Amino acid sequence: MNLRYIFAAVAVVLMLGYLAPIVVKLKDVPLGLVILAGLGMMAVDMWQSLTGKEA
Repeated sequence: MNLRYIFAAVAVVLMLGYLAPIVVKLKDVPLGLVILAGLGMMAVDMWQSLTGKEA
């Protein structure tokens, strides 16, 4: 298995682990939406970099 996929999965887990307690503790819906948008953009960027040609 390619190490890029493992590193990508670790990055997603770390980002979720870092941001989830902030959203849960503050219970602020707009902040949660902004964080979800950021996570979505991160996922799209990661998908594009994993499916693109290697440099």
